[in-house]
Amino acid sequence: MSGHSKWHNIQKTKGAQDAKRAQAFTKIAREMIVAVKEGGSGDPANNSRLATVIAKAKAVNMPNDNIKRTIEKALGSGNTDNYESITYEGYGPCGVAIIVETMTDNRNRTASEVRHYFDKYGGNMGATGCVSWSFDKKGVIVVNNEDGDLEEDTVLEAALEAGADDMVTEEGVFTIYTDPDAVASVAEYLTNAKYELLSAQVEMVPQNTVSVTGEDDVKNLRKMLDMFEDNDDVQNVWNNWEEDE
Repeated sequence: MSGHSKWHNIQKTKGAQDAKRAQAFTKIAREMIVAVKEGGSGDPANNSRLATVIAKAKAVNMPNDNIKRTIEKALGSGNTDNYESITYEGYGPCGVAIIVETMTDNRNRTASEVRHYFDKYGGNMGATGCVSWSFDKKGVIVVNNEDGDLEEDTVLEAALEAGADDMVTEEGVFTIYTDPDAVASVAEYLTNAKYELLSAQVEMVPQNTVSVTGEDDVKNLRKMLDMFEDNDDVQNVWNNWEEDE
């Protein structure tokens, strides 16, 4: 649920989310319910979208009991949750491209709030497709190497064996890229190989990044992204901002 950037910047966002773990779990549960309903099955072996959400849930340590209860709720005849997925696109300060993925039971409310955040902090909401063309949809798995104990070649070999496409080594982590449909199977393989996953999900990865140097622009961009993240209807926020170290 974090904006795409280098992992050290994602960690800042995730640190804030850790303080709101219940909200993070609620958003994943909502995504899981929609995956079950739209996929027509509570079995991840027969529902690739559900398998992807479960991989995402496990990577952020969502308890297995929570996952099981959520799937059972989605399958229950009494479940009246009626969410739809809507994606909004636009620009933040200095032309930073932003994609906001939402899941809502009231599209008018959500559209109004998203537009307000864009406008309030010096951006503007655009038409569908105005920025998504400059992003690639990929499975992204982040393996913890904070202690520096893992060998790059060993992790890369395991990732490729699992079916990954590529890997980037960053400070304290290995970021593994996969086909969107393969993120669940690759994550399962790496977990079984005893690697600690910090994140496993489908992301919109920017083809190019944008630097923001003005102090006010940085401040407004941070506020805008925080407002999106804190909104209960927002599932994921992706952007092409290259934050400074």
